[in-house]
Amino acid sequence: MKTFDVPEHYRSAIIGRVKTKRKLEDPRKKDFSPSYLKLGNIEFIIPRHFGFCYGVENAIEKSYSALKENPDKRIYLLSQMIHNPMVNKDLEDLGITFLQDTEGNELMDWSSLKPEDIVIIPAFGATLETESRLKEIGVEIDKYNTTCPFVEKVWNRSAKLGELNYTVIIHGKHQHEETKATFSHTRQSSPSLVILNMDEARILGETILGERTSDAFRSYFEGKFSADFDPEHSLVRIGVVNQTTMLASETQEITDYLRQVMITKYGESSIKDHIADTRDTLCYATNDNQTATIELLKEDADLAIVVGGYNSSNTSHLVELLEVQFQSYFIKDSEEIESVDHITSFDIHKKELIHLEHFLPKQEKLRIIITSGASCPDSAVDQVIQKILHLRNEVVDFSQIEI
Repeated sequence: MKTFDVPEHYRSAIIGRVKTKRKLEDPRKKDFSPSYLKLGNIEFIIPRHFGFCYGVENAIEKSYSALKENPDKRIYLLSQMIHNPMVNKDLEDLGITFLQDTEGNELMDWSSLKPEDIVIIPAFGATLETESRLKEIGVEIDKYNTTCPFVEKVWNRSAKLGELNYTVIIHGKHQHEETKATFSHTRQSSPSLVILNMDEARILGETILGERTSDAFRSYFEGKFSADFDPEHSLVRIGVVNQTTMLASETQEITDYLRQVMITKYGESSIKDHIADTRDTLCYATNDNQTATIELLKEDADLAIVVGGYNSSNTSHLVELLEVQFQSYFIKDSEEIESVDHITSFDIHKKELIHLEHFLPKQEKLRIIITSGASCPDSAVDQVIQKILHLRNEVVDFSQIEI
């Protein structure tokens, strides 16, 4: 796989060694068991896969290339490059300006953009409407388009479904930048609908089976379906794709459920005429990270720490998987750990920061699961490990540790 040139301060001394060792031992990535890093009286349990993925490293490399290659030009990012505050702040500090926030609200007057300006398309991609607007200004958007190839794979899959007269059901968060871009591209070739979870899949299933009226459907899903979507005619043939960072298990559950709905309505003999046999469209990194996280559930640990941006979809799903079994803390960086007794953690259900006490158990020996999302630098994980060791007064010679 291609390697990318990313800034050295995103690399790590500790995690880098762990990953290098595992890559050498398991080049085909068949072993999802974790690594164990014993540092003093603390053993850190580290999943096989986590941290920067292909799409993120590609986006970072292109962004830094834009800065290097255009020293005398104004450089803009359409929105956050990725959902990580460290990376986005670095780019802003280097002079890149964001055109809009993650909700699509403009942060500056677009009429001030000039054809010679550089605009970077983030890893999530952009809607066709936004691309058209930039092209009308005369901005060249292809050179620094960092759209993740696995996002583009979903767009291509959706286009193929449209050619075959399927309606596309997108499993995703309809306000997420990636899903908005996917919806924009998909609705060009087929009726499209965004659903969030199994609850919304069941509402869709009730509509297909005639148990819910079209008016009730339209009211519930207002703003989440394309203009040409007609509940009475658009649900005869469907195919499921997803936002690449959703839970793989939930996407599969939704697909299996909708397949059974179609069997109930049309019979199994004609099922291929009513639901497309699509393979899962989760990206390899999301799938690997989730599989490696599930493997952690076999461990005996005192707590789990997940590091990443609070608006990162893939990171929040790692928390969702771990919190079922472990006391889990979701932090953006080591600064959220204030002392052995105090930590600030993001609650993925309440969508707010919670100040918690006594997060580190008092016993002498600890086993701590630590992982991070696909947009989090390994250096951030290193800093969390070192902060915990410091607070517990563990003196470790990192040059002598065995991986």
